[in-house]
Amino acid sequence: MLTNLIKSAQSQAKHYLNPFNNAKLLTKIFNLYPPYLGAGIRVETMDFANQHVRVSMPLTKLNQNIVGTQFGGSLYSMTDPFVMTLLMQKLGDDYVVWDKSACIDFIKAGKNQVHFAFTLTDDEVATIKDLAQDGKAVFRDYKLDIKDEQGEVVAIVKKKVYIRLRDFSKSKHQSSRI
Repeated sequence: MLTNLIKSAQSQAKHYLNPFNNAKLLTKIFNLYPPYLGAGIRVETMDFANQHVRVSMPLTKLNQNIVGTQFGGSLYSMTDPFVMTLLMQKLGDDYVVWDKSACIDFIKAGKNQVHFAFTLTDDEVATIKDLAQDGKAVFRDYKLDIKDEQGEVVAIVKKKVYIRLRDFSKSKHQSSRI
C-alpha cells in the first residue's frame, strides 16, 4: 500500500513539475531565460486553460537599436516560442510541432513598451486535428501583432508552423528541452 502511495505521489509530482502542465512554472522559466532577461522581455500571462499568452518588453538601453528604438531581433524574439508552445501544450504528446518559418514586418518605430497577445482558439485546434488525422504534415500560418502602449502596431510577425501526428513523423522522438 505504501509503495502504491509513493508511486502515485511521484506520478503526480512528475505531472505537476512538467512545465507543459504548469503554466506558472513555464512562465517563470521563460522569464528567467537569459536572452529574455537581457532584453527585458516578460511573459505577463500564460494561461493554458484559455490557450492565451501575453508578453511585453519595455524600451531600455539593453534592447535599443542604433537609433534608440526597439531592436528588431528582440521584437521577433518576444513572439518566437509561444505559438509552438501553446500548440504543443494543447495537442499533447501525440503530435510533433515545429516552427517552420517566420518573417517580421516593421511597421513603425517602437519608442516605448511593446506587447503582443495570442490566443489559440478551440476551432483552430479542431481544424489542426482534422487536417492531421491522415498522418500528413499540416502547415498553419499565424499573424502576431506587436503593439505599443497606444495600441498601434509596431511590427507584424508571420509564422508558419509544422504539425504532424507523432507516429507519422520523422521527428517522432522530438521532445521539449524544458
